[in-house]
Amino acid sequence: MPAAPMPAADQPTLTDNALRYGTVSRALHWGMALLFAWQFLGMILRATLGRTPVVSFFVGSHTTLGVLLLLLVVVRLGWALANRRHRPPYDGGLLGLAARLGHAGLYALMVVVPALALARLYGSGRGYAPFGVELFAPSDTKIEWLMAPANALHGPLAWALLAFIAGHVAMVAVHQVFLGDRILHRMRRTAGPADPSPAG
Repeated sequence: MPAAPMPAADQPTLTDNALRYGTVSRALHWGMALLFAWQFLGMILRATLGRTPVVSFFVGSHTTLGVLLLLLVVVRLGWALANRRHRPPYDGGLLGLAARLGHAGLYALMVVVPALALARLYGSGRGYAPFGVELFAPSDTKIEWLMAPANALHGPLAWALLAFIAGHVAMVAVHQVFLGDRILHRMRRTAGPADPSPAG
C-alpha cells in the first residue's frame, strides 16, 4: 500500500515555514556547525598538545575556514532576514527571551571573531589570497591599531563563542529530553512526532 503523501507544510522546501527550517537554512546551519567543530577541535588540540604534526593538520586551515565562516554567516544573516516572517516562532516568556538573546549573541560572535582575525591579517601586511583569490596584497607597513583588537580579543571571544555554542546545544537537549517539544526536528528534513498538524 503506497504511503500517504506528506502535508504541504511537510514538503521539503528551500525556504522556512512555521513548522521547520527549509533546505537552505538547514544546509547553512549544519555546514557551519561542522566547520566550527573543526576550528575548535584544532584550537583545543593546540592548547593541549602544543605544536605537533597532528595539530598542524587541523590548524593549517584555520584562517581560510575562518574567512569562509565569516562569509557564510553574512549569507545566513541575509537569509534569516528574508525568512523572518516564515520561520518557526520563539516560545513565549523567559524561555523565548533567552532563546532570542542566545541567538543574538551567537550571531554577533560569529561575525566579530573572524572579522577581528581578518583585520589583524590585513594589518600585519602579509597579504592574503584564500582559494587563490587575493583579498589584499602584501604590504611593507604594519597597521598596529588594526592588529591590536584581535591580539587582545580574538582568542577570548572565540572561547566565549564556544561557550555560547555549548549552551545552544544544551538547550536543544533540554527541549528534546525534558520539555518534550522535539525542537530538533525544526532543523531536520522530516517532521517530528510532536509537530502540530499544518491544518491546525
